[in-house]
Amino acid sequence: MTRPLWLAGGLTCVALGAIGAVLPIMPTVPFLLLAAFCFARSNPEWEQRLLNHPRYGQSLREWRERRAISRPAKLAAITAMSAGAVVTWLTLGVPWVYLSLAILVICGGWILTRNE
Repeated sequence: MTRPLWLAGGLTCVALGAIGAVLPIMPTVPFLLLAAFCFARSNPEWEQRLLNHPRYGQSLREWRERRAISRPAKLAAITAMSAGAVVTWLTLGVPWVYLSLAILVICGGWILTRNE
């Protein structure tokens, strides 16, 4: 009974990751990590397809094996969050920019402390 739920969760996460691949503010790899987690419990073949993906597979394997984020990925994440804070400041202003800055500081700090 839970296997179809894990499969639905994995497919949803892949769809969100695909959206994140084309939208600059939405992340891709975290959704693919969740998808691999879900597929490990529902469809191991699809999990392996994610882990062997030419573009995202290396990041997924590094996270799974060593909880590591590569330096270019860290730079891209911090840059995207910074750009989001600037866009928020220019479009919505105060107080919404404080939310973006809080996300940048909390999430960016967490990302920076991960292994490389």
